[in-house]
Amino acid sequence: MIQLTNLRTKVAVAHGDGIGPEIMLATRKILEAAGAPIDWVSVEMGEQVYLSGQSAGIDPNAWNLMREAGVLLKAPMTTPLGEGYKSLNVTLRKSLGLFANVRPTQAYHPYVSTHFPNLDVVVVRENEEDLYAGIEHQQTEDVVQCLKLITRPGCEKIVKYAFEYARLNGRKKVTCMTKSNIMKLTDGLFAKVFKEIAPEYPDIQSEHMIIDIGTARLATEPENFDVIVTTNLYGDILSDVVSQIAGSVGLAGSANIGQEFAMFEAIHGSAPDIAGQGIANPSGLLHASILMLRHLGFAATAERIHEAWLATLEAGIHTADIYQPEISQSKVGTQEFAEAVIARLPRVLPQNGSNQPTNTNSPKIEVPTYTRQKQQKTLVGVDVFIDWKGTDPKIIGQALQLLAGPRLKLKMITNRGVKVFPNGLPETFCTDHWRCRFVSAEADLSQKEPDYPILHYGESLELMHKLYAHNWEVIKTENLYTFDGKRGFSLGQGE
Repeated sequence: MIQLTNLRTKVAVAHGDGIGPEIMLATRKILEAAGAPIDWVSVEMGEQVYLSGQSAGIDPNAWNLMREAGVLLKAPMTTPLGEGYKSLNVTLRKSLGLFANVRPTQAYHPYVSTHFPNLDVVVVRENEEDLYAGIEHQQTEDVVQCLKLITRPGCEKIVKYAFEYARLNGRKKVTCMTKSNIMKLTDGLFAKVFKEIAPEYPDIQSEHMIIDIGTARLATEPENFDVIVTTNLYGDILSDVVSQIAGSVGLAGSANIGQEFAMFEAIHGSAPDIAGQGIANPSGLLHASILMLRHLGFAATAERIHEAWLATLEAGIHTADIYQPEISQSKVGTQEFAEAVIARLPRVLPQNGSNQPTNTNSPKIEVPTYTRQKQQKTLVGVDVFIDWKGTDPKIIGQALQLLAGPRLKLKMITNRGVKVFPNGLPETFCTDHWRCRFVSAEADLSQKEPDYPILHYGESLELMHKLYAHNWEVIKTENLYTFDGKRGFSLGQGE
């Protein structure tokens, strides 16, 4: 990539809460000393904006400033305690279409203590969907729900991005992690898309792992991983795991990438317990700014800063969080650490070759526009969720069978996902939340995979009227569809 040294770039900057202003000051000092050609535009967001009455935590004027710049460098923010405050990070990521969260993590042994001196892993996390959609409801006195939303375009974008990132950065393997053995539709879609796209990259090894054993292996054998691609929640957890086993969550930065906008941040929080003491380590935010410089095309400047940072570690100049009496030469504060990095900028190269920065210079990765493929969608049933305080499934089952009428039949009732009618077990604990599955009366339920006849929507509405007329409290309905003849809904446990 060409080093655009004679051009200046506008970057929006949010100074953060807690330790945010301190580490941002240190980071900007280093970037300016390195000659990074950046014009900073301050935007207001965070705790004080929340408390001023802006529920998103972002000043309304900040949106246009950020979008005009196209890039945001953000220090950690504090979300006030109490209900009614939504995550600022989630709002930024989803509003600005930042579909990919990229977190490179490397061990800096022996200067940062770790059991895995060869660790070098990149977690590519889907950033907009999954449980982080934040769609939650309390449906009964006992039961709350959170919707897990996974889309095919979202899966295709992040999986393609992960493979493109691997190819551009000389990575050899991409590992997908899901729980598709249990969540066969949501995580199953992510795993399916991964297996569809992987053959397009024959030069890159691919593998799929179940998230629980995958996390365990990552925590004990990180040298066997290269690039990991996964869903939003799993990616959040995995990236913290790999950062911690590398030595410290406080050292890691991340990139949030969209088609038109990018945001860069440290992965740690605002640490209000040490705010104002001048002891915070600015390395996480500095690493985020290095990712930002590479994204902007200033790769040479990024490498100079990274090399100076490594040379500072090797000189034993450490902040309190990574200080080791047997290795460190001096314990310094936030600004003193920044000055030590600046002093090594002219070209003091690190001596330990194993700690040379990996090639993570990523030009803009183009993800093809999603093309929806037409499928035959057929209504074949309806799940009716009922709030009922009884405990005997036979009572509700027999009553609903009578209400189903001649054109519908009650296929099953589940409680917390487990079939309790017909032929449930007495040991199954039942709460006040009942999923009642109705299908066409013509359905042959004797088959392991029934051939469901079409259900007309009017028949479903007629059933709702009957339920309301008989004082059954319907809290939710979910239509059951097949797509090109394949079932688009899960079976109940034991169904």
